[in-house]
Amino acid sequence: MYKRVRLTDTVEVPPKHLADVSNERVKALLQDKLEGRMDEDVGSVVSVIEVHDIGEGAVLPNRPGVYYEAEFDALTYDPDMQEVIDGTVVETVEFGAFVGIGPVDGLLHVSQITDEYLTFDGANQQLASSDSDKTLGVDDAVRARIVTKSIDERNPRDSKIGLTAKQPGLGKHEWLESERRRREQQGENVEEAN
Repeated sequence: MYKRVRLTDTVEVPPKHLADVSNERVKALLQDKLEGRMDEDVGSVVSVIEVHDIGEGAVLPNRPGVYYEAEFDALTYDPDMQEVIDGTVVETVEFGAFVGIGPVDGLLHVSQITDEYLTFDGANQQLASSDSDKTLGVDDAVRARIVTKSIDERNPRDSKIGLTAKQPGLGKHEWLESERRRREQQGENVEEAN
């Protein structure tokens, strides 16, 4: 879930910029420091939006810059457990599909995609059903639910988000639309019979 949050952090202003300790300068330094980082409490910092307050600067021994505490608003993405998300498949592998959800990827394990047996088709970079014509490949839009979440602040790429698409209303968008049309058609056939 995307959220706008008010945060406080310390930023180092290098000596060459000490004559310009403005909101814009501090914002740029905060963007360089925080955007793309994961934090267990707020999730992934997508963007520093606005700086509200810059505290008094502090000089630390043997450090060239001056350190300022700043209060600012940031746009964050924090995936919530059981949240239903829409994403795009960014990679398929033998054990499932990686789905881009905001600034992070989640794993849709092959056992959590459909009740049908899926095999990896390396030549076409997709997972294919042996029971029907269903396939799941790169750039396919999917709807899934977040079922596990483990955030690694030091190495965000090692964070793990587990997804499932085996519940009603979840799966590849194309499959959901097909199912909706099938149900509508069945409803029309029942009305015609009456």
